[in-house]
Amino acid sequence: MTTLIAAMSLTATDAIVFFGFMAFVVVVSLWASRGNKTSEDYFLAGRKLTWPLIGISLIASNISSEHFVGMTGGAFGEQGLAIAAWEWIAASALVLVGWFMLPRFLSAGIYTIPQYLEFRYDAKTRSIMATYMLIIYVIGLLAMTLYGGAVAIDTLFDLPNHFADWFGLLSPAEVAERTANGEVISWQDKASFWSTFAGIWLIGLIAGAYTAWGGLPAVIWTDLIQGVTLLIGGTIVLWFAVCAVGDGSFLNGWSAFTEHSQERLHLIKDSDDKNLPWTVLLAGIWIPIIFYWGLNQFITQRALAAKSVAEGQRGIMLAAALKLYLPLIVVIPGILAWQLYAEQQPDLGDKAYPYMISQLLPPWLRGILLAALAGAVMSTFNSGLNAASTIYTIDVHKRWLQPGLSSQGELRVGRIATIFLVIFGCLWAPVISSFEGIFAYIQEINGYVSAPILAVFVVGMIDPKMPPISAITGLILGPVIYGICRMGDGLITTESTTWFFELSFLHHLLVVFLSVAGIMWILRAAYPLPEARTMPRSKLDVRTPLDVWVCGTIVILITAGLYVWLA
Repeated sequence: MTTLIAAMSLTATDAIVFFGFMAFVVVVSLWASRGNKTSEDYFLAGRKLTWPLIGISLIASNISSEHFVGMTGGAFGEQGLAIAAWEWIAASALVLVGWFMLPRFLSAGIYTIPQYLEFRYDAKTRSIMATYMLIIYVIGLLAMTLYGGAVAIDTLFDLPNHFADWFGLLSPAEVAERTANGEVISWQDKASFWSTFAGIWLIGLIAGAYTAWGGLPAVIWTDLIQGVTLLIGGTIVLWFAVCAVGDGSFLNGWSAFTEHSQERLHLIKDSDDKNLPWTVLLAGIWIPIIFYWGLNQFITQRALAAKSVAEGQRGIMLAAALKLYLPLIVVIPGILAWQLYAEQQPDLGDKAYPYMISQLLPPWLRGILLAALAGAVMSTFNSGLNAASTIYTIDVHKRWLQPGLSSQGELRVGRIATIFLVIFGCLWAPVISSFEGIFAYIQEINGYVSAPILAVFVVGMIDPKMPPISAITGLILGPVIYGICRMGDGLITTESTTWFFELSFLHHLLVVFLSVAGIMWILRAAYPLPEARTMPRSKLDVRTPLDVWVCGTIVILITAGLYVWLA
């Protein structure tokens, strides 16, 4: 590990470019948000967003350390190309969201996704979802992003060893040596703890400051800069990596790559695979993906800010097309890194992408790309921050504490809420180090709410006479059912049930979804609404344009073709 860290130390040029790029992004975000006057400006950018901004912002907010660290590392490891399922299936899921869900949301004129549930069911249902989302944002998305970003900064700038020198703490090497000798090391003495702690607060304070001031406009414009930089920079990394395999020739490199990595270039895994068995592709994987892209405030807030339904749909189609491209710059480099470095660095794993950057790119380009990677972390963080602030202000504070709050009051509450959310996220982030991995942590946290919430929305859209008691019961029992599925092996130890508890969490999500839907239908039979619930209708034209139908169909066909070709 010491060799790896040394190889990744940055030059002065890298550092200057890195911090210069970050400063430029902050300045642009503050400039873009100078016109915020109302809560609609702050939370929804005045509902003026056009499709290019929406599409690129969706992708920039989505890309974070879990992609260029976790996903690339997974491709370097056992999963290979199969991990691209999270991206390519998401492309088709985005199409469905754009076609069927977005028109309903925009037609209702909502600020937040929980707000839709009050129109469809009642205020209690809205409050339950708002509470769930705030919890998973603070202890899930925000904390995970802060921790992952801090770990990446630690690795890139070799901060643990610097902290050891500056403050007289124990370096990672010294901790490992003493631990091997049986000594118990307190966390207060570990340089790695304090360097990660400092990184968490650095990211939190910088991103929190311009998000609290600028709201969604600040987030959107930083997304645009960082998203474009990442897409271009990722393509450049792919080019350099393929050329490295081909001794300077891209064509020779691609030929050598496809020839020597055949066993890793398959999308379909065996049914007993512990990560992505092929059976989850039929149903299970769709649940967290549709929840993430269709019902997740920090994603859908961009589409809700569209100046028209058509602009929002076109933005979603652009995001879907970019999702088809992402595996080329995230997953393929992981497989290329395995081909290039597996013999010398077999444990490279999650450090594969930053290691490739340090080995293959010139200093000036390396600094820009590393800044864009750090910016991607901040982009995801400030997007989640703005979404959580919106939900608290609109669904909690205004709904229950100050019903008559003015637009200016909403803006003030939103900024104050952002500050407190930063503090809570920074305080919780170090706890994540006690879990097995970032990706596993966020999936487990989201798993408790994604299937129940999706079931409540889908069933409510299908049957307008579904009563509020069905939704409330489903939202309460759903997390309990998921908890039993994930931890029931400690309660039920019979041989006949062991196989069930060992299933992939994606199979368990399907069980929860079907269970909640079934419970809702049973209660509907007992307590049906006398009349169908009608949703509010705005004056927006909610018809889907022909080009949106065509683009979405092309995305779905390409996705299906990829699975046939790379099965």
